[in-house]
Amino acid sequence: MQAIEIRNDREKPYLALGETALPEFGPEDVLVRVRASGVNRPDLMQVAGMYPPPAGASSIVGLELAGEIVAVGADVTDWQIGDTVCALVTGGGYAQYAAVPAAQCLPVPNGLSMVEAAGLPETFFTVWHNLFDKAGLSAGETLLVHGGTSGIGTTAIQLAKAFGVKVITTAGTDEKCQACRELGADIAINYKTHDFVEEVKTATDGKGANVILDMVAGDYVSRNFKAASVEARILIIAFLNGPKAETNFTPLLLKRLTLMGSTLRAQPVANKGAIAQSLREKVWPLIESGKIAPVIYKTLPLCDADDAHAILKGGAHVGKVILEV
Repeated sequence: MQAIEIRNDREKPYLALGETALPEFGPEDVLVRVRASGVNRPDLMQVAGMYPPPAGASSIVGLELAGEIVAVGADVTDWQIGDTVCALVTGGGYAQYAAVPAAQCLPVPNGLSMVEAAGLPETFFTVWHNLFDKAGLSAGETLLVHGGTSGIGTTAIQLAKAFGVKVITTAGTDEKCQACRELGADIAINYKTHDFVEEVKTATDGKGANVILDMVAGDYVSRNFKAASVEARILIIAFLNGPKAETNFTPLLLKRLTLMGSTLRAQPVANKGAIAQSLREKVWPLIESGKIAPVIYKTLPLCDADDAHAILKGGAHVGKVILEV
């Protein structure tokens, strides 16, 4: 099959189309003919050598995909050859075929294309797991989500609003802030021109946000403490400003805050299967009714994976970048 390779024969690692053997799949897996694959920031980190795949996972880049099942493992009962699915994977998305644990598959929602479906798993699994499973976000609360126009951000805004949450988000331009508001954000803050801590306090009558979803970290850690309400839950899921921070932890105690972190990639299949089941029951109906939709910024052919990564590095995108296979 054709697949994207990480090559190191230039000054910097880059992506190029090559050929490799079809993936082997186990009794609880399905083999998917990939039609589209989502591009995510962890993919960039893997190419840079900063986010290696877990032991036993495919070394091919790509954490989400959509396609047709062409073979099923001996123990698989929920899926059949010919079913169209989208899935979260630990690697292998940038290829013509991928082996996928059956538990991590979801049906392509009615009315969505393969390209649209490929933009669902990584962000929807991540947002649901963090905001609803870990933080217990509920109707009537206030969510602050940083990076509102990222794939995670556009998903978090829509999911939170669908479940009755007030959403405050940050973005780097007025145009991006407007895009956040069009997706449903109640308040969008240009972090380059306004202090998001003060803006959050104003918007919540001084109380602060109940839940904060942070992909920035670095100096945002201490600012999140200030923007948080009493007994708020703060979730750090990435380190765009670096993995280290110097901060005063006094607010953590005085406000009784909960500071959490998580990644999905190395978690057991059973955990990810449970998230998939929750999404199928609680979120897929909202997608099929048109209340929630993946935001697709641009689609490129698989051979242009390097260009797709450049788009994410540039930071001008709103929503997901997808590779068509």
